Amino acid sequence: MTRDPVILVGVDGSAAGMHALDWAAQEAQARSLGLLIACAYALPSFSAATLDGGFAALDDSAVRAGVQAVLAEAAERVDGRGIPVRTQVSVGDAAGILVELSAKAELAVVGTRGRGGFAERLLGTVSSALPAHAHCPTVVVPLRENGRPLPESAVAPAPVPLKRIVVGVDGSPQSEIALRYAITEAELWGAELVAVAGVPVASMTGVLAWVPTAVDTEQMLRDFEAGVAGTLDRCLEGHGDLAVRRIVLDGTGAELLTEFSVATDLVVVGSRGRGGFAGLLLGSTSQAVLHHAQCPVMVVTERCSAEA
Repeated sequence: MTRDPVILVGVDGSAAGMHALDWAAQEAQARSLGLLIACAYALPSFSAATLDGGFAALDDSAVRAGVQAVLAEAAERVDGRGIPVRTQVSVGDAAGILVELSAKAELAVVGTRGRGGFAERLLGTVSSALPAHAHCPTVVVPLRENGRPLPESAVAPAPVPLKRIVVGVDGSPQSEIALRYAITEAELWGAELVAVAGVPVASMTGVLAWVPTAVDTEQMLRDFEAGVAGTLDRCLEGHGDLAVRRIVLDGTGAELLTEFSVATDLVVVGSRGRGGFAGLLLGSTSQAVLHHAQCPVMVVTERCSAEA
């Protein structure tokens, strides 16, 4: 597939959206890409008891003018950074529009403020539509500063350069795809790369009756670490100058990545949409990572690799 040399970013006029825009602009500069700033809106129909037809539609002229004002502000915000910028207004479901636009983008970026707003529609009621179904990797950028969520009235902090990247690995094809993207990102920024694998030994031995209580926990971790090492060595072929820290700990992937996000600039996870390390991610566990991570989270699906 031929992609346009752009990073897609969804905005809605909120501080969270503008913070995501700043992050996307920084990434676009590092990658020598342009920005496609998109805003989507839908006009609901409502029952009009006094009208014979039973339904009436809102005039979209005022709404569209507001959306265009948001995009003008966004374009002005990144003006002067030396990157090409395009804007697009679309009518329809925000998640669906961004999924469609992601087919021609190198990366998609959205912001989140913890509850309500643009990105939460993508991650919540629309069943994680963008991270799960995007044709390119998706980065979700939380509106936080020093580990604390910021109110919508706050001035969005400047994004930080990527100095430390953590990637979740579990030996699955999905995590290998994520690892390859994390390697590319680490080389781009000259960042430290940390590969983290979670083995929930305690929960297995404490809950599942068929697991022997005398299981050698240390040996289990060593065996898993050996498997992870094989994946890392394979992915690092041709990247001889990149050193990767390898960490295997007792715990779930979501728990560990959330903990590591406190002192990390980007977390990268792979997903096939269900099962596996971050298939968990786009199910119930995904909300723990995407909504509680202290730093931006990049979600990479199998589709990203297949359509690259």
